[in-house]
Amino acid sequence: MTDVMSLQELERLVDDAEADPTLQRALRHCRSRKELILAARRLGYRITRLDLLRAWQEEQRQAVSP
Repeated sequence: MTDVMSLQELERLVDDAEADPTLQRALRHCRSRKELILAARRLGYRITRLDLLRAWQEEQRQAVSP
């Protein structure tokens, strides 16, 4: 999976979770990145630890930018 496709998959998971209370409940029980990745994969989303790291880094960059 390319970086762009992977990013799109993570964005799809976030969008779906924002719109679906059932998905929110399923993900809310995750207590670690590993649990989140495994839960997402069971639900049909192909995300990786690197996807989460990149998303976190991007969020940090945006928080620092004026």
